[in-house]
Order: sequence, then structure tokens, then C-alpha cells
Amino acid sequence: MVENRETSSQSDSVVWQAKWISSTPPFIEPRKTPPGPLLRKEFQLQELPETAKCHLCGLGFHELYINGVLVGDHVLDPAFTAYDKRVLYVTHDISAYLRKGTNCIGVMLGNGWYNCQTDDAWNFAQASWRGLPKLLCQLDMRFADGHDAVIVSDSHWKAHDGPVIFSDLRQGETFDARLEQKGWNTAGYDDSDWTETHITAGPGGVLLPQTCPPIRCHQAVKPVAMFPAPDGGVIYDLGRSISGWAQLRVAGPPGTEVTITYGELLTEDGRLDQRNLDDLTDSERFQRDIYILKGEPVEIWSPRFVYHGFRYMRVTGLPGLPSLEHIRGVIVHTDLSRRGSFQCSKPLFNSIHDCVINSTLFNYHGFPTDCPHREKNGWTGDAHLSAEQALFNFDMTAAYKKWLDDLADSQRPSGQLAAIVPTGGWGYNFGSGPAWDSAYPIILWHLYEFTGDTSILERHFASVSRYVDYLGTIADGRVIFSGLGDWCPPEKSPWGYECPAELTSTAYYFKSACLVSKMAGILGKKREMDMFSQIAGEVKEAFLERFFDSKTGLATSASQTAQACVVYQGFLDDDPIAKRKAVERLVKAVNDRDGHIWTGILGAKYVMDVLTRNGYADVAFTIASQTTFPGWGNWIRQGATTLWENWNGAASRMHHMFSDIGAWFYKALAGIRPDPDFPGFQRFFIEPHPVKGLDWARASHMSPRGEIISDWRREEDRVTYSFTIPPTAAAQVRLPGDENTPPQVLEGVTKSSPRWCHEHWELTLGAGTCQLSVTQPDH
Repeated sequence: MVENRETSSQSDSVVWQAKWISSTPPFIEPRKTPPGPLLRKEFQLQELPETAKCHLCGLGFHELYINGVLVGDHVLDPAFTAYDKRVLYVTHDISAYLRKGTNCIGVMLGNGWYNCQTDDAWNFAQASWRGLPKLLCQLDMRFADGHDAVIVSDSHWKAHDGPVIFSDLRQGETFDARLEQKGWNTAGYDDSDWTETHITAGPGGVLLPQTCPPIRCHQAVKPVAMFPAPDGGVIYDLGRSISGWAQLRVAGPPGTEVTITYGELLTEDGRLDQRNLDDLTDSERFQRDIYILKGEPVEIWSPRFVYHGFRYMRVTGLPGLPSLEHIRGVIVHTDLSRRGSFQCSKPLFNSIHDCVINSTLFNYHGFPTDCPHREKNGWTGDAHLSAEQALFNFDMTAAYKKWLDDLADSQRPSGQLAAIVPTGGWGYNFGSGPAWDSAYPIILWHLYEFTGDTSILERHFASVSRYVDYLGTIADGRVIFSGLGDWCPPEKSPWGYECPAELTSTAYYFKSACLVSKMAGILGKKREMDMFSQIAGEVKEAFLERFFDSKTGLATSASQTAQACVVYQGFLDDDPIAKRKAVERLVKAVNDRDGHIWTGILGAKYVMDVLTRNGYADVAFTIASQTTFPGWGNWIRQGATTLWENWNGAASRMHHMFSDIGAWFYKALAGIRPDPDFPGFQRFFIEPHPVKGLDWARASHMSPRGEIISDWRREEDRVTYSFTIPPTAAAQVRLPGDENTPPQVLEGVTKSSPRWCHEHWELTLGAGTCQLSVTQPDH
């Protein structure tokens, strides 16, 4: 989107003088991949500058050194984008790294997403931007007397092959420590046998600062066990699934090859099993790193330009007797700061919550991925189904703003969106459809709800409008028959939808039109508001005529997903009788499955929300409490530390697409919900559900206006609630009970007295309220 890029570039203060450079001449075929290059430049300083900033973009990934010291703690920079549309550069303050006299800038490059070599199902090896690693680097300095100086990448830099002799995101990395150029990134190094660099073409995208949170290393995990692998080597078990890489600590003769292969499953006889992960790539090597020793007393190494998803590591070639001290698993992901917390009296729910947190973090490396091993793809459906829990748990603002720009960049002139974002060109005519593509307006709306920032709506309004217009071109009588449906239901095959895909596709057409109409109203665009409202009305009419019987309350598919979808997406908001019938049919559908969820990823979001918001929180609680197939608790019973892709565990075991249960903990059990009419938690709802079987629940969320806390506890025959409201916000509290026993305010003030309102009590808390404690009989 041109308008998006222009908006960002206005804040870009860098006046670029640097050139894109490469270690290889232009027009070298990228498939003939040389080792990762080392690039260096020496320069003189008669005095130290007052300020010194280094702006660089090393594609695919880079490491920056000044005078031999690694700058910053970022890894896998810069974040992945469609490089022919948008390229991100990183800025470091390097004042503390400089010295008087001769200085040296050194940059190590890796392939990353820019030069994918693996033939895979998504055609990244054929991406339009693909090229050999290259660098754009500029050092801007200002001195005490006010004069400026600049050091830029150009043909006067020097280049040499580095010790990373192979790197590919899915295959892994090979590092030959014997090829290290000791002191290559320091001043005075003899680079007489290095070659001159070459001016080359950039990737083509608009150059913009990287404003999303960086990727960092977070924790080293010691294996909990090790045992011989039947096919040779040693299996190390971390005891949990993580994303990241190994840290190897070894000593041995030079030339010794140590191979680390990563996976999340073992075969029955104890072999590392990658069969659930490697079937979508055409390579003999998958998630495998190789380190070739140089022969020093102790060598500590981790890969630089790849990352993996794993629990187990099979290590072969270790010199000497293997021990637990030889290796660690290093957790690596985007540094998303926490904004929320949840705990309750039920250990099962706390474990599920931990899995939600882990799955979200381990699937964020500059953008939301489906899994950190098999695909590493930004599947749009997975992302929007996870968005609410992510916003409750983390500060997603900058991360989502970056990915919304990626979505805009992926959009074709027709308005069509891809199923994976960023994409190298795959996913427009398969894997997509409204249930996936609607991530664009849905995440945009959720971000607005949580932040109150109207500028993001303005920024993307033209694009999401064009998207809804596009949906009209693929609809037949306002019904859409294409697109993926309720992915990964309990049946073995993900294509075995109980709920027809045309039902959910049309429902998301309606959802997107409604959201864009609301956005138009907020932005004062009356004509567009009315136009998209009319489209939504026409889709609603077509949907109800085709997919729902208002007399019986039964959707054309009696599946849980279909029954919940009709209510969740708002088709029955103005027909309370039909809505009640539909909810009762949903309850019956759940009871028919012995209180289990029986949906794919779409229905898993709908069912829990619809039950809770329509008087059946106890049924939702029963579903969440199940430890038999299918259900989240069944995964926990089998030792899961992250969420799985399939209810039966047959595929990836590190997906986040079933993670909306995490939002249910906040919205249902603790009861914290934003009010879209007062975004950014200016005003919000607290409606806790003290369900039988739970003794207490507590959640907090750091909103833009301050911390919100909802805490309730069951004590003998009473329930005591404690709420903390930010001083500049207001809340409407809804408590269960009966009309004859109003809640007793123990501490704090309310704007109005408790008011009975159809099966619950309402208390309005005005701005300035800090804390409110309420007690009432346990109903």
C-alpha cells in the first residue's frame, strides 16, 4: 500500500548515502549459495563523536560488530517482510563502542528468509525478491563542534567467506570453526587476501525503520534426561517444547563434526522422529545443525541465522563421553512484554494457560507463525483466532502494527489477500478464504479495541475496504463457497468438516463488512459506513435464508461450529427468540458429545464464547475441564507444554491456533472485556463467572489507562469479589445472583447502587474508582 509506506517514511530521519553491497558480483544465481560472507570497513577518528548511530539492513539476517564487539542483543535481524515491498533497517547507538584512532565495522550475513534454498510447499525458493546476502550500512556521527561525518557501505569495503558454510531456515546451519577469521572485525587485521565488495541492486522494497520488538535469546534450558539413540548418538530431552536453538559446549580434535538434529517426538524405540514435521519440504536435511570443531580446549557454539522448534535433540559425533553439560536448549522469540496474568484454583487451567503463553511466544519471530519448525508461516487464520488472548497477555501493539503492514503489502490490486503473510507469492488461490483473510480487519479491530488508537484504522481503512469489496466479487448471491473451513476438527482428516466451509466463509464476509462499517463510522466516513452496513445486511439475509431455520433454531449443519457461528457472528442479535433456540441447540450438541468440544479451530473460539455469554458458563467450564479426547486437557494429560495442531496430536505439537481458550480465561472466568464503544479501556466490562468446580480466579491486564484486576474467591457459602479499576477509567460490573440478594459493597465506591438486570446485578464504577470489594451468597 503506497499510502502506508509514505506515512511511515515521513518519520524516517535517515538521509541515506550508503549503497547496497555484496561479496559476490551482481547477477550470480542465488541457488549457487556461497558461505555466509564477512564484510568489514576500517575508518579513522581523530576525536570521539557526541552521537554515533549505525543504521543497517543485512539480508537475510545480520550480526553487527564494532571493534570486535557484538553490538546489541538482537538476533535474526531484520524482521521478515515481503522484501520487494518493504525492507526494515535496524538502528544501534554505537557511541560506546568507538575509540580514537582506527575503528572497524564488521558485519556477518546469513540467508534467512531472503535466500530460502529449500524447495517447499510454499515456493519460497522461487520468491520474487530472492537474492544472495547483501548489506546496506551507514554510520552517522555528530561531533562537539557541530560537524557531521558519515561512513557508508560502498565498493571500498572488504569481503571474505565466513565460517557459516551453509544456512537455511528449514534445513539448518553448518559452521566450520576452522574457517573463522580471528580478529576479522577488529582494526589492524590483515585483509590483504580479502576481495573488494560489489555494488548491487537492493531487494526493491521501500526502506523503513524496524519498530517492532526485536527477537532475543531468553533462557537456556538444561536437558532433564539423556539416553543413547538406537540409530547412534545421544538423545537429549529438554522436558518441554521450545523455539530456538542448541548451545553446544565441546572439546575435541579439529575437524570433528558434531551434528544436532531437532524434533518434538520420539519413536516407540527411542529414535528422534521428524515425520510429523518434514513432509512439506523437499530436502534430505531438516532442522539439523552441524558444528565442525577447530580444536580449542573449550568451544561454545550456537547457530546464528536459523531457528527451530523442538523438545528433543539427537547429537552425533560428540568427542568423549556425553553428558548433560554438553548442551542446552536456548529459547528464542520476539521480545513481547507481558501485559496480563491469569491464575485460578484449577491446576489444569493454569497448565493450559501456560501452554497458551508458550505457544504464542514460540510462534513469534517478527510475525505470528503457525509453528516454529515445519512451516514457520504467517497463517492468517491462526493469527486472528489467537489475537484476543495475545492482546490480553502481551503488549502486541508494535508487533501487530508491523504485521498489519505486511498484510497491506500482500494485498493484490483486486483486494485479494494471501493465506500466509509475508508470502513469496503462494497462498492466494489455495489456503485462503474469508475465514483466514479476515485476519486483516479482525486484528485491526481488536488492536483498536485494546488501544483506542484511531490512527491505525485510518492507516488501513482503504485496504480493508478493498478487501470487503473483493469478497463481493467471489460471492454468489452474497454467499461465498470458497475458502478453508473449520480446520482440524476431531476427525483424523482436516478436510472432514462437519460444518460446511461456505457457512463459515459467508459468516466471515458478514463479520468483515460489519467491522469495516464500524471503522468508517469512527473515522467519520458516513457514505462508506452506510455502504458496508448495507452489504452486511444483504449477507446476513442470504446467510440466514441458506444456513439457519429460525423456527427450530437449527443451523443447516447440526455441528457445534455451525450452531455457535450463527450466534457468535451476530446474525441473531435482533432476534432473541431464535438466538435462545440456537443456543439451546448448541448445548444439546455439546451434551451429545458428553460435554466435549467437537470442532476445529473456528468453532473452538465460537463455542466457548457463545455458551458463556448466553447463560451456560457451566457448560463451557465442563468442556474446558475435560481430560479425555478431544480437548485441551487431553493434551495436558499427555504431557503437553505447548498447544497442538490436532486434537489427536498427529501433526505439529507447537501451534497456537487453538489458543483462544486463553482469552476465555480472561473474559469468562475473570470477566474482563473491553467495550468497543469506549476503546482503550476508557470504559470496560467486568463479568466474572464463579462456576461450580472453581474456588477462585484472578486475572490482571495492564491497559493503556492502568492495571485492571478481577479477583474472586469462594469462601464457605459466599463469593467475594475484588476489582481494581484504573483511576481514569470506568467499568460496568455484572455479578450473578438473584434479585432478592443484592451484593454487599465491603470496600470502595460505586457510581450507582447495585441494580438488578435480568439474571445479574450491575454496578457502575465511575472514573476515579481504585478498588471495589463486593460479597454475595454463593448461588
